[in-house]
Amino acid sequence: MSDQTDNQDAPKIIVDSDWKTEAADEKAKLDEETQNAAASQEIPEPNLSELINMIAMQAVIGLGGMQSPTGEPIPQDLPVAKHYIDLLGLLEEKTKGNATEEEAQIMSGVLHELRMRFVEFAGGGSAPVAAPPVE
Repeated sequence: MSDQTDNQDAPKIIVDSDWKTEAADEKAKLDEETQNAAASQEIPEPNLSELINMIAMQAVIGLGGMQSPTGEPIPQDLPVAKHYIDLLGLLEEKTKGNATEEEAQIMSGVLHELRMRFVEFAGGGSAPVAAPPVE
């Protein structure tokens, strides 16, 4: 008899026939909310300024101007820096006449700054040049 009393006091679970439909509707609603959130954070259209910044960042890393995620300085690698500076120079040459005035100014300014930093770090012109030996 005590088993019957315990069963009467236990909560009853009632599963109606359309619980699957309700679950599917809720899943569809969550999927729609996720898609709307992703659409509100659209990636901007590609542009030349973004490309300039990406290449310039690689040159800055080569110049030793960045730190690792742990805060340690990334060692300088001047050949890598020169490669990316030259790559920007090539991009400037190839886009001449096709870039907007603003893009051309950005390119020119970034290239000038990177070249000056490269010369500074490479020691260009600071050491006296030895005269060729006289025969």
